[in-house]
Amino acid sequence: MAQNLTFTCELNSKPNRFGRYAVLIRITQGKKLKRVKTSVEVEKRNWNPKPKNEEWVRQGDIDHLTKNETLKQELSKYRDKYFELRKTNQATTENIITTLENEERLSFINFTKERIQQLQESGSIRNYKRYLGFLNKLSDYLDTKHKHKSNLLFSEISPDFVSKFEGYLHTLTNSRYKAGNKVLHQNTIAANLRIFRALINEALKRGYIKYEMNPFISYKIVQIKTEKEKLDQSELCAIQALDLPENSLDWNARNCFLFSYYCAGIRAGDLLLLRWLNVEGGRLIYQMGKNHKTRNLSLVPQAQAILALYKKNDTKPNDFIFPFLDKKKPYSKAVSQSERDTLPSSLKQRLFDDISAKNALLNKNLKKIAKLAGINKPISMHLARHSFAKAAMESGVDNNIIKNLLAHSRLQTTEGYMGDFDSKETDKALAHIFEQPTDSKAKLLNLLQGMNENEVAELLRVASAKQAK
Repeated sequence: MAQNLTFTCELNSKPNRFGRYAVLIRITQGKKLKRVKTSVEVEKRNWNPKPKNEEWVRQGDIDHLTKNETLKQELSKYRDKYFELRKTNQATTENIITTLENEERLSFINFTKERIQQLQESGSIRNYKRYLGFLNKLSDYLDTKHKHKSNLLFSEISPDFVSKFEGYLHTLTNSRYKAGNKVLHQNTIAANLRIFRALINEALKRGYIKYEMNPFISYKIVQIKTEKEKLDQSELCAIQALDLPENSLDWNARNCFLFSYYCAGIRAGDLLLLRWLNVEGGRLIYQMGKNHKTRNLSLVPQAQAILALYKKNDTKPNDFIFPFLDKKKPYSKAVSQSERDTLPSSLKQRLFDDISAKNALLNKNLKKIAKLAGINKPISMHLARHSFAKAAMESGVDNNIIKNLLAHSRLQTTEGYMGDFDSKETDKALAHIFEQPTDSKAKLLNLLQGMNENEVAELLRVASAKQAK
């Protein structure tokens, strides 16, 4: 009969170069010992070798709560695997360690954490935050619906699992609404599922899983078409006509919104980074942060008039055009997009966070402006982009040209901006099909209905003869 195994924690015998000791899981079977390194490190003075309730790390360590919880989970993981393998008489130290190592390698959660770390280190902060948000939702689902399950293997992800996870997403509160009585929109759920699918596809490319293990072969992500708000010309004029205190936040927010509109819907993140060196010979030349495309736009008189409000005698080429970002911040030394691409990930994140905060500030003031202008629409900086697309479409500009002006990669994205713009042509067609006859037409029809065949033939002969003359 196999001897029972015991599991406990101990410190490594030697410190690392920072003077901290790695915590090890010690597995004992009879007189045989096996040690496995954990991710936890502590200073020797903060280690309690004989703890109560497995509180190994003393309170002197600022992260003692997190570290103790990690160690409890690690011990629980080894104990659970021991009891599982004991049922088939395979509970040896080597089997436990090997099985867990294989499961770690096939862990979707670990793979996702690794991918998130790669995104952060590469400076892809937007995707880093999106993927982290997805992981948090998935972890919460496993914790609440699967009895505090902390891991998820690729082999456990089936179409049924994805369906149940989607059902869980439908129950989550939408944090965008203060009242807290609205759940996630279907398209937000679809965005999370697309991240799920992207991670599975990445695992396929790396050879972690086989093609037939992909649940998204049969599981379809549903996105619904939404009507995007746009401002018409009268609403834009109402915003322009507002008497706002010069240099106030409202005044600056209006200028940013209108400048975006007059510059083919420039995104807020790009607009806030614009410097005077981007203005050259009546043109605006800059590289977009989202897709790194270069835009070279003619500055229409309305856009030039807004720029004139900010141009001072002592303005330098490297100065920001709009007064929102601090040129003294370390990331401000990176002037071009290519220079920003080489910033350390920590500075990229600070820049991303500052832009997000300033964009939120702009949107907050734009809501005040909408109220002042009597506009009952949720105005934001991104609405300038949709409004520009609306104006371009109504001016008869071809969709492909609008696509280039918006710097979209796909025409479908541009057409998504259009929403119901193209309904005008279908309205005309329906009106023509069901057009009611005019009074003169009605009289002629009544006249024809009262004639016999010979009279109608004579009428047509006379009409034809008059047309020939």
